[in-house]
Amino acid sequence: ALKKSIIESCDVFFYELALRLGIEKISQMAQTFGIGVKHNIPMSAETSGLAPTKEWKLEKRGKEWVIGDTVNAAIGQGNVLSSPLQLAVMTARLATGTNLEPKLIKSVEGQTLVTKKPSKIKIKDQYLQIIKNAMFDVSNNRKGTAYSSRIVADQYRMAGKTGTSQVFNITEKERRMGVIANEDREWHRRDHALFVCFAPYEDPKVAVSVVVEHGGGGSKIAAPIGRDITLQALYGEDPPLSAYPVKDRELIKIQQTKIREKLGDDDKPQKGSV
Repeated sequence: ALKKSIIESCDVFFYELALRLGIEKISQMAQTFGIGVKHNIPMSAETSGLAPTKEWKLEKRGKEWVIGDTVNAAIGQGNVLSSPLQLAVMTARLATGTNLEPKLIKSVEGQTLVTKKPSKIKIKDQYLQIIKNAMFDVSNNRKGTAYSSRIVADQYRMAGKTGTSQVFNITEKERRMGVIANEDREWHRRDHALFVCFAPYEDPKVAVSVVVEHGGGGSKIAAPIGRDITLQALYGEDPPLSAYPVKDRELIKIQQTKIREKLGDDDKPQKGSV
């Protein structure tokens, strides 16, 4: 049931699971994977986000925690706050089973900075594997929400998860009259589109998170972007068209040509430079 719910992005399953677990366990696990934690890198925009608890709501809002808060938190809505960086850290930790920390600087004057080997996350490998298997099927199973944006190059198969971040609450009037489709709302009221992924599945080297503000559904908008970024990073140059699904190859060819025409020969990425 868990695997199917991840593959098909079934909110109801996670509502039920959250009510069994309770918000404290959910918050603790979220922080283990980097949500609600400020990662110390030299960026002014870096934020701590929020993995809410009962104590937090009472202290900050002066209100008791209610069941609805737990249900919302189960799917990353409500009081939960996370940055694109935190989503990428979460994905990298899931992929590797270690407490990876992000860094902005790779080397100084050609000397690679030596970093401490990350410790292992205290979760049984078999449990992490269930999640990773499900994320693989999100992108590679025909029923997966990111199947249309899959990588078909066998050595670079990716695992991912689509998502949507609701921007405005649905009013009681909307519920009675009928909820307005996302694409029919004013731009600033449209949902954000989310996608996270890692690749290659068997030997992860790249973790990516994509947030498209007011983009709508993650499967249609964010997943293709995440796939393209991942392929560019893995190949270190324009990926071969054979890495993409057949239906996308003509469009990708046109996009690559237009980008290179704008950049010019001097700005073309060299292999290994991404």
